[in-house]
Amino acid sequence: MNNLPMERQTQVISALVEGNSIRATVRMTGVAKDTVLKLLAKVGQACAEYQDKAFRNLTCKRIQCDEIWSFCYAKDKNVPEELRGKFGYGDVWTWTALCAETKLVPCWLVGGRSARYANSFIADLASRLASRVQLTTDGHRVYLDAVERAFGSEIDYAMLVKLYGNDAAPESRYSPAQCIGAVATSIIGRPDKRHISTSYVERQNLTMRMNMRRFTRLTNGFSKKVENHQHALALYFMYYNFCRIHQTLRVTPAMEAKVSDHVWELREIVELIRTDAKKAA
Repeated sequence: MNNLPMERQTQVISALVEGNSIRATVRMTGVAKDTVLKLLAKVGQACAEYQDKAFRNLTCKRIQCDEIWSFCYAKDKNVPEELRGKFGYGDVWTWTALCAETKLVPCWLVGGRSARYANSFIADLASRLASRVQLTTDGHRVYLDAVERAFGSEIDYAMLVKLYGNDAAPESRYSPAQCIGAVATSIIGRPDKRHISTSYVERQNLTMRMNMRRFTRLTNGFSKKVENHQHALALYFMYYNFCRIHQTLRVTPAMEAKVSDHVWELREIVELIRTDAKKAA
């Protein structure tokens, strides 16, 4: 991989961020599969480290959180007995936070859907914020203790529970049930009822499914290793936050959040590898 020219590396990363699978990227670029995976790992790690450092003291005012399901290695029902219960085999959830104003994704977490992961995720979010925010989550009960642990009373927090109807039609398994209402509940502080919403972060979940082959349902493009899944997410969020101009903002989320002063090119993402290598040396 070290001998791969910068132009070819950028070409590979471009194919990956546009939603292509590893094998499709191999066919499009002519780069060996192992080389693509090694590049993904290096770039993904560099992207995760860069965003971890860059997203501090954020001036966000309204945050929305949600979780999105996927799986690694195999679906839960097909995981061998000796591997069941081990992280990275079966169901994998990605916790995401999104700033409703800047559309920035300041943090995410790959793990289970238990209280342990909720505590880690919300604590990480709290460490990145400069001031009091309004937070909205879905009705997942593990958020209650996690938010109180991380923020105490220094937050305006509400839960939004959406109600779905039952659809007995055979095609219902291929489309979500119809939303027939929502119940908003204030939990801590005084959240503004006008801004109790999870619509933006749920739309972000759709964008993730559309732009990462690993999240596409009813295919065999799922992640075989959870480590590669995490690297792909770090690369995706780097591209989303720093490179992709948001349709309504007319700038990237990182620019809107004053974290970046320009639209990043893919070449700059690839160069993060060399920056890390120089620091290590």
